[in-house]
Amino acid sequence: MGDDNFEHLKRLVSELDAHGLLARVVQTQGGRMFARVINPNATSLSENVTCRSTSASDAPDWWYCWSWGERMHKADDPAGAATKVARVLAAVGE
Repeated sequence: MGDDNFEHLKRLVSELDAHGLLARVVQTQGGRMFARVINPNATSLSENVTCRSTSASDAPDWWYCWSWGERMHKADDPAGAATKVARVLAAVGE
């Protein structure tokens, strides 16, 4: 499961980079992974995006989630998720 999580987050980071945001996958000492995203034009605008599966079946349903745990976008569409994050982290006038 951890490898799937990492791969989903890597794909999201790639899409976020294409939107001009600074993003990287971070893994805590406890093993939790998330994408740290920062708007380079307004560094106070940032977000940590996680990726979670909704089931333990053979074909789990993966979702990108906001830092507070709410589902944001299905992980099979990292470009759509990146668009949502970019919209939320956009500075006035961007």
